[in-house]
This record gives sequence, structure tokens and C-alpha cells, in this order.
Amino acid sequence: MKIALAQLNYHIGNFEKNTSKIIDQIKKAKNDQVDLIVFSELSVCGYPPQDLLENKSFIEQCEIAVEDIAQNCTDIAVIIGSPTLNTHEKGKRLYNSAIFITEGEIKFVQHKTLLPTYDIFDEYRYFEPNNKFNVVEYKGKKIAITVCEDLWDIQPTDNTFAKNQLYNVTPMEKLMEHKPDCIINISASPFSYTKIWGRKNVFIRNVKQYKLPLFVVNQAGAQTELIFDGGSLVVNPDGTIADELKLFAEDYKIYNLDDISENKIQKNIDEDPNVIAKIHDALVLGIQDYFKKMNFSKATLGLSGGIDSAVSLAIAERALGADNIRVLLLPSKYSSDHSISDAEALAKNLGIKYDIIKIQDVVDSFDKSLKSIFTGLQEDITEENIQARARGTILMALSNKFGHILLNTSNKSEAAVGYGTLYGDMAGGLSVLGDVYKADVYKLARYINKDSEVIPENTIVKPPSAELRPDQKDSDSLPDYDILDKILFEYIELQKSINEIAEEGIDKKLIERIIKLVNNNEYKRYQSPPILRISSKAFGAGRRMPLVAKYN
Repeated sequence: MKIALAQLNYHIGNFEKNTSKIIDQIKKAKNDQVDLIVFSELSVCGYPPQDLLENKSFIEQCEIAVEDIAQNCTDIAVIIGSPTLNTHEKGKRLYNSAIFITEGEIKFVQHKTLLPTYDIFDEYRYFEPNNKFNVVEYKGKKIAITVCEDLWDIQPTDNTFAKNQLYNVTPMEKLMEHKPDCIINISASPFSYTKIWGRKNVFIRNVKQYKLPLFVVNQAGAQTELIFDGGSLVVNPDGTIADELKLFAEDYKIYNLDDISENKIQKNIDEDPNVIAKIHDALVLGIQDYFKKMNFSKATLGLSGGIDSAVSLAIAERALGADNIRVLLLPSKYSSDHSISDAEALAKNLGIKYDIIKIQDVVDSFDKSLKSIFTGLQEDITEENIQARARGTILMALSNKFGHILLNTSNKSEAAVGYGTLYGDMAGGLSVLGDVYKADVYKLARYINKDSEVIPENTIVKPPSAELRPDQKDSDSLPDYDILDKILFEYIELQKSINEIAEEGIDKKLIERIIKLVNNNEYKRYQSPPILRISSKAFGAGRRMPLVAKYN
């Protein structure tokens, strides 16, 4: 049996485009004399559709799309993902389903059992968990079809997904009762630099347990903050990887089931991938798809001469092209000459149009307007924030006038501790580095410069500064970023307590101060733009904290 994996980039709710893509791949597979072609989870509507699933007409459009696809399924079998109606009186209205189609008809449907309810996932809000298990027979082979998390764990006692269900079950254990010849898994698994090999290991572990060939189809492309890296897999029954599809791109490949079943194909997969390179590629794809799917074409940002705006601009240029970006340099009386020259050098290196607008007159006008009510009070962070908000207002004016979407350049370290100005440098339509710690921002800069100097060396080596007061340095307010990032990672990603982090040899009072800053600035992040997610715990939809909590 010849099996094709179609790793595609879908657009949520764009049924015409999604259906057209799927049908084009089916036609290609038929020309290639493929027996079965497989698409990813919820491929018909795009993943994750969220509350669109509560719209009756949205589900009707899914059904129409499935019917259109079925009409093209002659002389070939197809597995697609789509929501389907639960016809029982009890339970949620929908299932998350894998649909097997051949001879122009739906022949078999396998619903998803283990519905994730962690981080950015909230499938149990919409879907009823499956409790029936069977395999589909085709071309003399029995195929076990699973949907994403249904193949993530082996033993029910270790299954973090099943624990949240009405019952505890391991889907593959049930499917193995029907003696399948192979496993097909359709997935929508987003990229996380902390789990690059973790996902592969899950599949390898399952294959070694069940000793069956495995075909995994993941989607590629970004859906707002979520970035799907593709990387669909074929795993031999002995647990070795036969092949991996492209990362961060669409792909299509054909495999002979007999060859995979007999361990005839093996591919050497890099076990120590360049994490920074993958973060870079993920961010480029995230910007590209956000603009393309939102029908935007132009971007702007404030170029300060600092590392964050420099890296953001370099990545945006690779995503959108220099002709689609226009930046502003917005110096105040505290801006150093080298900051302006560094910013100009970067813009020239990238061939990007830039304008210089001095903000001091704007800031002075605010000071003059507020003078009567600030009389007798010392200058403090209020005046510093006025500078940042003046910049934000000017950038938004350019955005409004010319239709350029403002890219936010704040990094995760600063966003975590509130080292940013609400309605100032936190403004924007999309946050490029909001899930990238400061230490990794520097690594990204080095990666961008690996072939030639794009970002000026001075931008990389000079001490970081917001330049909102004389001789200001980030180190005046924050510990070294290596220490800060370690505390933040342990607290945010690993969710460790103060005492647990202190066991790493870090001063406990410093940990307490940093965690207090994280908790006290939740209200700021609540008003941030969507953040491109590249970790296992990004700020935004995947980290839901009460604003008024008093808890460390």
C-alpha cells in the first residue's frame, strides 16, 4: 500500500482555501498512484477554531467541505480531520474526528478520546470524548487511526490527558484488540523549543511498545500566536525514524507500507538540533502567516538602536521583505549618538526605509500640560513613561495613516517583570519576541549575523538601556539577564516554588523580588498584543492568571 502524507498550512475558517488545498493534494496523490493520503487534525476548518465551533453555520460549512472532498475520493482513500456532530442526546455537541473516505463516501469515523485541557488547549470545552474503538480495513490492511493526544501516552496511570476525562483509558490499548497492521496519527501539535525531541520520543516510545509502523501528519503554519512546525514523522516498527517531513513548511511525501513495516528505510535525525535556528524560523513563519492570513502587507516598529528592536526588525525583514517595512527612529534628549547611528546602520544594512522624528517637543508639551498638577513633585517613572508613550502614539499614528501594523519588540524577560510601559513600548498588533528570553535574543542576533554583519556589533555588545533617564542601564533595575532568565524559566515554564528555585543556589530574597514583580505585572501583560509562542508556557492564552490574586 502506498501512503502519502500531506503536511499543509491551513487557514482557520477559510473553507474554500482549505478544501482547495486538500483536493489539489488528492489529485496529486491519484496521479502518483497513491492508495491512501493523510491530512492533519481538523484540517477541514483549521486548528484551533475555538468558539467558532459554537456557531451552527461553521459546522455546516465543515460538513459541506467534507462532502466536496469526498466527491474527489474515487480510486483513492483519504483521511481528513473535521468536527462532527454528536448524535446522542447526552454529552457535548461535537466530536473532534478523523474521517476515512473512499469511493466518494465516508466509510469510517474515529473520534478523539483524550481531549487536552492544558496550556493553550481547551478541547473539552467543545468536544465529547470518544468511548468506541475500532480499526478500518483497506487494501487488506487494518489501520488504527488516532487523533493527536490519543497516541501520546502508553499507560493510563501516566496519562495526564486521560486523568481529566470522565473515564481513564489508553486508546491504543483498545485499538490493539483489533490487531491493526499500522498506526496513523493526525495531529495539530504546535512548536515549542523546549519539546523539540520530546514529541518524537513520545511516538518512538509508542512504536516500541506496539511494534507497528507509524505515520504521523502534523500541520504547518501559524494561527495567530500558535506556530505549527510540521515535522510529520514515519517511524519503523523497531522504533527507528524512517523519515521526517520539512520543518516550518508544507510538504508531501509517499511511502510504501511494506517497506516501513520491514524496517527498510532509516533516516539519521539530528538529535542535537540548533534550537536558536528553529526559534528564528518559527518567528519568521509566525510573522509571515499573521500578516498573510489577516490580509496585512506592511509593518512598522520603533528602531531604538537596542538589541530587541534590532532582532525584531531583522526577523520581520526576512518574513515580509524590506519593501514592506518602514521604521521610525524616535530619539529623546537621553538617546545616545551611538543608538541613533546603530539604528541607522541596521536599517541601511537591510535596505529598509526609515525616518527620524525627535520626540522631545512632544514630551515637553506633556510636561507643560501636567505642570500645574505635578507642582512640587519630584520627577520619577511618570516622566520616563511619558517618553515611551509619546513614541507609542507616534508609531500608532504612522500605523493608522499608512496601514502599517506595529510590531511590538518587548522580550519575555522584560514583559515578565513589567519592565515596559503600558500604552508605550508595549503597544503593537503582534509581539515578535514576547516569548523569547533576553539571553536568547542575543543568541538570535548572533545567528542572524552568522554569514555577515546584519545587526551592528555595537548593538550586540553594548549594555542594554531603555534610555529614559541619564546614563540609564537595565542593570540599574534588574539582575544580570542570565540570572533573571533562569529564575523566570524555573518559575514560569517549570512552575517551581521560591524554595525550589533557591535550591539552585540563587539568593532567596532576589527570587522573591523577581516573582513578586512577575505577579504584580499580570495586569500589564493582560493588555499586551498577541505573542508569537515558541515555548511550552508563553504569556497570553496559555497562561491564565487572576489579576487580583495575592499569592507567591
